[in-house]
Amino acid sequence: MLATDGSVPERRLSEVIAEHLRRTVRVNPSDAERRSWDRSLPVLARDLVDAGLGAVEMLVEYQLPLTSKRADVVLAGVDRHTGGDAYVVVELKQWSQAELFEDDPNLVLVKGVAGPRLHPILQVQNYCDYITDFVGAVEGRSEAVRGVAYLHNAADLDVEDLYGEVLSEQSRMFTKSRRGAFLDYLRERFASESGAGAADQLLTSAVRPSKQLLKLAAAEIRDREQFVLLDEQRLAYEIVLNSVDRARRADSKEVVIVSGGPGSGKSVIALSLLGELSRQGRDVLHATGSRSFTETLRRVPGKGSSKVKNLFKYFNSFTKAERNGLDVLICDEAHRIRETSQNRYTPARLRSDRRQVDELIDAARVPVFLLDEHQVVRPGEMGTVAEIRDHAEARGFRVHEVALDEQYRCGGSRAYEEWVLRLLGLRAGGPVPWLGDDHFAVSAAGSPQELEALLRSKLDKDYSARMTAGFCWPWSEPRKDDTLVHDIRLDGWSRPWNVKGNRAVGNAPASALWATQDDGFEQVGCVYTAQGFEYDWNGVIIGPDLVYRDGRLVTVRAASRDPELKKRDVSDEQADRLIRNTYKVLLTRGMAGTYVWSVDARTQEFIEELMRA
Repeated sequence: MLATDGSVPERRLSEVIAEHLRRTVRVNPSDAERRSWDRSLPVLARDLVDAGLGAVEMLVEYQLPLTSKRADVVLAGVDRHTGGDAYVVVELKQWSQAELFEDDPNLVLVKGVAGPRLHPILQVQNYCDYITDFVGAVEGRSEAVRGVAYLHNAADLDVEDLYGEVLSEQSRMFTKSRRGAFLDYLRERFASESGAGAADQLLTSAVRPSKQLLKLAAAEIRDREQFVLLDEQRLAYEIVLNSVDRARRADSKEVVIVSGGPGSGKSVIALSLLGELSRQGRDVLHATGSRSFTETLRRVPGKGSSKVKNLFKYFNSFTKAERNGLDVLICDEAHRIRETSQNRYTPARLRSDRRQVDELIDAARVPVFLLDEHQVVRPGEMGTVAEIRDHAEARGFRVHEVALDEQYRCGGSRAYEEWVLRLLGLRAGGPVPWLGDDHFAVSAAGSPQELEALLRSKLDKDYSARMTAGFCWPWSEPRKDDTLVHDIRLDGWSRPWNVKGNRAVGNAPASALWATQDDGFEQVGCVYTAQGFEYDWNGVIIGPDLVYRDGRLVTVRAASRDPELKKRDVSDEQADRLIRNTYKVLLTRGMAGTYVWSVDARTQEFIEELMRA
């Protein structure tokens, strides 16, 4: 929070803000961010003072709930007309010149910046919608949150193309040419009294439960968009739509690659695109390499509609597809692309050495690949940004790449994501103590009984919760009496794995629905059923395939029961990486918090030691 009364000298703004971010959200700001604060924040502060609104609070780098995305500034004050709390989200741009990208009203080209950027009005409007969706303090009061894009270095003539997108009072754009109008806007919005109460209300407000991806997928596909796409998410979405229009007009082909970690919004983008393109009447399909994810999408959004079910395919469904037969093929979880589509059941007459990535590229005028390279958990999976880009460029196709750097799962905690990567040896530096994060809860459970009890207490409060484990125990077929075998037995506690097949067993849901149906809590999930899903509270059992020895976590291939790792053509190096990636997937499923317990005593002691910090 930054006061506008001059109590923080302008020359120290970047130092104060950087220290706050390092302390609260474990972010070390770049030099570019520091320079932008020093150049833009004093301008906005002076405007407030000149407007007679020095008591309005500036919430600098306001973190949107359940994500690591930050709005530049949220102004908090008293509504001049109603006396209630009022907020203005301000997106500060230092652009001196910008124009629309290929006449697309949602994308802009900025002088000196490579590639298209999201229109700032659209960006700030999405922030407003997101805050209204997730912050209890403004629930049902969309009029309490407005947005402004402030291009304080640009004159009107330098950005005149951009004014076509300004459609409502909810979101406005001002330049240095319109500073007087901006001051009038602020005076009309806020009373001159203190905004401290409104700021505190926003900062301490309860965060409503996140929108569950699959519960909203039906409305997303059949009706209208239910998800708010932010910044790079919306940029990726708009680039795909732009590419579709251009490929149709020019009779050409373009490839879009969207990369990001767990919870960065890849599947939200995929479903948003599927819904919009379906409504436009485009020939579009969604494909994955995950049986659980595909079957869940078929059963939840596709329930009662064969047309909707048929939108969801597998990567190996396109071996005989007509070249460019689709307008768009959305390849979700593209890290699961395999070298070829054939397997041991493929008839000899249909076998081919053709690469699966080429089949997918050939199938549509605009193939879209969404992936996380750290989620490769099976031998033979080889979907990477470089692999897809190289195949496309070698054939002369235009390639667009968008990196989703923000974190929307794990409470938006970059600190937790970094902690997991270093714990597992997937990032340099080795394990470090968990120093905490106000946005995400992490703790070690003392036993499997305690782990289950902690998660069940969250279920009782209407949160979603699931237990998962490394693949270190046998996985039995159901008994003849339609019950599951308790394969996982630990210290007097036992539970079955999730169901193997696509039919329910007793009260236990089919494997594809384990993460989304209530009775799934009674079974322990494995990586193949958890991958691609999220729940509020996450419990992870670390098996004997990952143990603490000599100052770090090491993998024990012999302790794994995963049949994929028993294959002779899988090297020890590959197995090591796959086991680490497996736990990376399991540890990053939670939205609100994660509990961890290890079967190995030394490993459990090590984790508890990291947590005590």
